[in-house]
Amino acid sequence: MLHKTGLTFLLALTELICSAAGQTPIYLDSKQPVEKRIQDLLGRMTLLEKVGQMNMPCVYLDQLGKDPVAKQEGCRRFTLGTLTADIGPGGGFFTLADNALQGKAREQAIYFNELQKLALEKTRLRIPLLQSEEGTHGVMCSDKTIFPEGLAIGSTWSMDLVRKIYATAAREARSAGIHQLYTLVVEPNRDPRLGRNEEGYSEDPYLCSRIAEAIVRGAQGYDVSAKDKVATGLCHYPGQSQPAGGLERGAMHISDRMLWEVFLPPWAAGIRAGALGVMATYPAIDEVPTHASAKILTHILREQLGFQGLVLSEGGGIGTLVYERVAPSQKEAGQMALRAGLDVGISYESGYMKSLIESVQEGKASMGDIDRAVTRTLRQKFQLGLFEHPYVDPDEAARLAHTKENQDLALRVAREGIVLLKNDGNLLPLSKNVKSIAVIGPNADDRRNQLGDYVPRRILQNVVTVLAGVRAKVPNAQIKYVKGCDVLDPEPNEIALAKQAASQADVSIVVLGERHMGTPRATDGEGSDVASLDLTGRQQDLLEAVASAGKPTVLVLENGRPLSIRWAAEHLPAIVEAWNCGERGGEAVADVLFGDYNPSGRLPITVPRHAGQLPMYYNYMPSKSRRRYVDFPITPLWEFGYGLSYTKFEYSNLNISAKQIGMRGSVEVSADIANAGSVAGEEVVQLYINQEVSSVTRRVKELKGFRKFALPPGAKKSVRFTLTPEELSIYDQHMVRRVEPGVFHVMVGSSSEQVRLKGSFEVR
Repeated sequence: MLHKTGLTFLLALTELICSAAGQTPIYLDSKQPVEKRIQDLLGRMTLLEKVGQMNMPCVYLDQLGKDPVAKQEGCRRFTLGTLTADIGPGGGFFTLADNALQGKAREQAIYFNELQKLALEKTRLRIPLLQSEEGTHGVMCSDKTIFPEGLAIGSTWSMDLVRKIYATAAREARSAGIHQLYTLVVEPNRDPRLGRNEEGYSEDPYLCSRIAEAIVRGAQGYDVSAKDKVATGLCHYPGQSQPAGGLERGAMHISDRMLWEVFLPPWAAGIRAGALGVMATYPAIDEVPTHASAKILTHILREQLGFQGLVLSEGGGIGTLVYERVAPSQKEAGQMALRAGLDVGISYESGYMKSLIESVQEGKASMGDIDRAVTRTLRQKFQLGLFEHPYVDPDEAARLAHTKENQDLALRVAREGIVLLKNDGNLLPLSKNVKSIAVIGPNADDRRNQLGDYVPRRILQNVVTVLAGVRAKVPNAQIKYVKGCDVLDPEPNEIALAKQAASQADVSIVVLGERHMGTPRATDGEGSDVASLDLTGRQQDLLEAVASAGKPTVLVLENGRPLSIRWAAEHLPAIVEAWNCGERGGEAVADVLFGDYNPSGRLPITVPRHAGQLPMYYNYMPSKSRRRYVDFPITPLWEFGYGLSYTKFEYSNLNISAKQIGMRGSVEVSADIANAGSVAGEEVVQLYINQEVSSVTRRVKELKGFRKFALPPGAKKSVRFTLTPEELSIYDQHMVRRVEPGVFHVMVGSSSEQVRLKGSFEVR
């Protein structure tokens, strides 16, 4: 076997001779078919170069440097293949912009161009880099628009908005030199105790599926090589949101039926839409860690769902096989992950670096498996057009970043994601002639807590908090701000001061919720799981003290998970759920509070009374309704799909196109919706179905359609839904998906419980 140095020299000499003869390598000839180019390039690569392409490390890792300047130099060396002798030039980076480039978009583009120039001019094979960034609610780096996150987006029930959010994020990303957006968390939220669930959009697989499609179509479109599109990385496959005890990375004890009925539908929808990336999840599923599961990563993902893109590891994901005790070391873990179907490592893990080289040399890892992973990586780079167009225009990056149009879109999403939970006596909207307001609470003027997790390390733009939004809305009112308490810590204790301010004001606005990742002692976000869904710290005491002042009190929540606010639901007249509402969230809240926007958000998740009710979903099995708790109702505080408006909508004229259809038939359902109030508003009409009798136990109802639209006062609109065999089919006792004969009940309404119209039809 040739020594590494000797082999590299011979290959370099061959390349030099070909170049001198004027021969363009096939892989650099844009006129050649992509697959032919891939095979030509693959045949020229050494083992070290192949493994280099399989590594795109997160730049927060200390191996690349301990501060932004050092990280920039570390990335240069990793690009050249000189940071470590263990592997060849690297394939790209993950979260580089956020960790090493904390300035403006123009500076980011210049640096990304510099790295591409190094890869294209200073490495033997001139393979461009693939740059990836987090994209939960916008590109996670400085000088990019910060949209609302997770449940705020889900609460809009607007797929048009979802497409626009991620099309905007893609444009901001690609213009700066970023090619992939990950942490697009399409799996259903199944246990709100898990902190990372704040990145997800809904508890419902149907709604998550529509969101997955919209994300892919917005961010990736139909031509991922376009200069305003990126590859979409759907996370975290096939799920992590129902772990044991609600603890992150906890094993998922779910059956194949639950896997296919609940978790996989959003992945199937996103892959059908063309998604080119998935990130493997941390948990073990059915006792097999996902990073070692050929069933999950190959048989289901590629053979059954038809996925054609890249599978990335989670951060430190290969190491899960060691702490789950299925591999004795990183070396064996890397072998298992490669066999299972993992393509790219995003951490500096030996199992996919030096140890993997040794495994191949020792015959314990297959060169065929290496080639398979590298082929997929190269194909992604060719599909993105990076061999022909590796550079970006720094001036264009600056022009497209955080534009007024993008900021206005963030405001619109924040408005539409706000859910009005309670409004007794029509306290809201508040009069703009109000003379004095007490704005109270730990989140009233905390921009980090308002944004949620996965936001830039350095935020350059102004973030409009609720306090700032209220001040701008009613500049002539006397506004007294008191923090009152901390989200979690015992200090400060300003509860007495807050009560005094409330007693002297005409109305109090109390802003409570959670503390997010990136802040000390976070209560929500990745790595911040909870046992209780109640308000943390002294927040409950603060709320009760303010309410006891005897003045009208409005509660505003900024949080990433549903909170069990039983006392508030019973005692306060008005409650507004704002979620993690983005950089202009405070302005959006003020718009709702003072009537400049009629709230249209609807809950994409169930709000429980107590964590002891978990798991809690609207689409439960019939057996649940046969029993009761002795200490609590079994009902939630607010159900899935719920949300109030400042107007009233009336439903009428349900029509089902056929009383009977065949097994392959479809049926059309229509209804009329009228705005019977005095102000314009938007309604979310929801269609649920249930099969009366089936071969397996079915949920009491399942969402199968929704429409959101605006109506002026007095106007009426007819909405139509089509139920196809896809919506009507189920997995039978043998896990075969088919339509079973029987009676189907149709329910149309404004929430999963507020069913306004009912009908039925029969499948024969």
